[in-house]
Amino acid sequence: MSNEQVIRDFIAAWSRLDVEELVGFFAEDGIYHNMPTGPVQGRENLRKFIGGFINGWSETVWDVLTLMSAGDTVIAERLDRTVAHGKQIDLPCCGVFEMKDGKIAVWRDYFDLATYMKPLGG
Repeated sequence: MSNEQVIRDFIAAWSRLDVEELVGFFAEDGIYHNMPTGPVQGRENLRKFIGGFINGWSETVWDVLTLMSAGDTVIAERLDRTVAHGKQIDLPCCGVFEMKDGKIAVWRDYFDLATYMKPLGG
């Protein structure tokens, strides 16, 4: 499976809100770095981190606007449409993925945290 397809599948998997499925896309020592916050490394830490922030989500659909790759790097521009704590949030994002052996080794996600927090009253 191509790196692009792995990332397309990963993005689609978010709509199922299944932490175990999402963590399974990462390498054992994979890193997820939400740029407004610090990086999280390793599947156990990723499980806690991802589980924590999707805890209040009732649905999410991530629309891929642009997806391109070169070698082991995939870039995905998205519009993440999420209902969190009963509030609709439309969050423009850009994810940069470094792949290794068909798994996510590093994921850096760039977005404006205020765009996410404002609908939540924060």
